[in-house]
Amino acid sequence: MALHFEKAEFASRLARLTEKMKEEKLDALLLFAQESMYWLTGYDTFGYCFFQTLIVKSDGTMALITRSADLRQAKHTSILEDVHIWVDRVNADPTLDLKNLLVEMDLLGARIGVEYDTHGMTGRVARLLDAQLTTFGQIVDASYLVSRLRLIKSPTEVAYVERAADLADDALDAAIRLTKPGADEADILAAMQGAIFSGGGDYPANEFIIGSAADALLCRYKAGRRKLDANDQLTLEWAGTYAHYHAAMMRTIVIGEPMQRHRELYNACRETIEAIETVLKPGHTFGDVFDMHARIMDERGLARHRLNACGYSLGARFSPSWMEHQMFHVGNPQAIEPNMSLFVHMIIADSDTGTAMTLGQTYLTTADAPRALSRHPLDFIGL
Repeated sequence: MALHFEKAEFASRLARLTEKMKEEKLDALLLFAQESMYWLTGYDTFGYCFFQTLIVKSDGTMALITRSADLRQAKHTSILEDVHIWVDRVNADPTLDLKNLLVEMDLLGARIGVEYDTHGMTGRVARLLDAQLTTFGQIVDASYLVSRLRLIKSPTEVAYVERAADLADDALDAAIRLTKPGADEADILAAMQGAIFSGGGDYPANEFIIGSAADALLCRYKAGRRKLDANDQLTLEWAGTYAHYHAAMMRTIVIGEPMQRHRELYNACRETIEAIETVLKPGHTFGDVFDMHARIMDERGLARHRLNACGYSLGARFSPSWMEHQMFHVGNPQAIEPNMSLFVHMIIADSDTGTAMTLGQTYLTTADAPRALSRHPLDFIGL
């Protein structure tokens, strides 16, 4: 089997999950998030674009229902033994197959949690599922149960995050080598992703972000490439990825002579991220991190140019996003604890002057001060 963890670690995760299920009086849990299945069993696929779910009973019994294309995938990449196939056919309703399986597993009338808030659950699937199960038992939203358990990383997970961070650094090195007037964004992007693949890494859970000139103010990927001017700005957001674990970074590189506004915005980013490091530790919350970000940015007159979030938890994720549920935004009560891998980003898009500046890296929290996982300093990058 192509497992990335010892079976003892999977057993520990299942024990933590079933304990939490008993606390919340859940007889069973239907997992639709691929990262939940991966974390719990090692199951590794992009087949979640179709209907599939992992049933977990409070006694630790597990059963997967999926399509035939993923039968061998499940057997080869996971610890799962009980795999059921629903058949592709005209007007297929795999939620009926699921309900029949739940009956076989003695779950009629049970209290069942469902992961609704995930890319593996489409609106159509949710409607079909609710239609089948509304009178079957007590159905509750348990979207964040496994997600919260995954916040704290095990020693093996930390090692994978650290390896991902090394690969992210390699990607930045590759970008810097190529970035100059006349350079093609396509070559820079290819070099960054190539460095990660060459280092034994994986595809990221979402596309790298690359944009220059006016596109440097964007913080999402878009199609299309251009060549850099003699005086330009290049925004990059990417993640090193290893065994699906992500370590994200973000930088705006200035080509040629920086504008004074570039320097001003960089200083704001640097001051803010260093201030955040003082609260990115136990005794504080995710909301405290955002409050620090907002206070400094707003004091500098940048309220209109900043975002309403400044980072999030990272871990093993699948397309279309490497972002986890827990984000740094106003009022988030999630406590910061040791062994969380957290991406902090400063993103300033000054549309008035057409100036972009970003600064971001992944941290591992400890019992005290956070540890930056990048070997690169937070210095201004001008080429």
